[in-house]
Amino acid sequence: MPLPTVIVPGYLESAIAYQQLATSLQELGFPTVTVPLRRRDWLPLIGGRSVAPIIQQLDKTVKQALQEHNATQVNLIGHSAGGWISRIYLGEKPYAARGKVQTSLWNAHPLVATLVTLGTPHISQERWTRWNLDFVNNNYPGAFYQNVCYVCVAGKTVLGERRRGGWLAYSSYQLTCGTGNTWGDGITPIAAAHLIGAENLVIEGVRHSPRNPGIWYGSPEPLKAWTQYLG
Repeated sequence: MPLPTVIVPGYLESAIAYQQLATSLQELGFPTVTVPLRRRDWLPLIGGRSVAPIIQQLDKTVKQALQEHNATQVNLIGHSAGGWISRIYLGEKPYAARGKVQTSLWNAHPLVATLVTLGTPHISQERWTRWNLDFVNNNYPGAFYQNVCYVCVAGKTVLGERRRGGWLAYSSYQLTCGTGNTWGDGITPIAAAHLIGAENLVIEGVRHSPRNPGIWYGSPEPLKAWTQYLG
C-alpha cells in the first residue's frame, strides 16, 4: 500500500494552492493531505524568526495521517521553503531561533520514508533565511539520514540575465546561491535545489510556484519524474 503523503507549503503559501497536486497524488493511490497553513501563518516568521510554529502544524498533520491510515511512516513533499523546514523537522538537534532560549525538537526522521523537495533553496545568501539554513546545513548536511530517501527536484526553465525578462530570476538566483547568471525555475537556481547524496533531478520547463501560469513541479507531467520515488 502506498504511504500516506503530506505536502508542506512554501513560504507565504497556503494549503489551497496545493489542491490540484493533492488530487493528482490521490489519483495515483497516495492518501494525501496538505499541512493546513494560511498565508497569514507565515507573517510572524518574516525576518528570520523561528519556523517552529510551522513545524508544529507539520508534526500535528503527520501524526494525524499516521493514525488515520494505521501507518508507521509517511512521505513528505516540501515545496520551496517547505523542503528545508522538513529537514529541521527530521532532525535530532534542539532548534531555537536567534536569541531565543526556548528550543524545539521533533526527531521525526524515523517517521519519514521519503522526503521530496520541489524547488527548495537549500542554501541562501538572503538575510531572512540564512540563519535557519545555516542551522540545517551545519547539523544535517546533504542527504543526512540514511533511513530517509531524499529526492531533490530542480527546474531548468529560466536563465538569469541582466536584461528585460531575466531580472527577477537573476536577482533571486544571486540572493540564493551568489550567482545570478545561471539556470533555475525562475526563483530557485539549480545549484541551490540539490543536496549531496540525494536523488537529484532536473526537469526542464517547470516554474517555481503553483501560482505561476503554465507548468510547475506538481503539474501532471512533471510529477511523473519524482512520484516514482515515493514509498
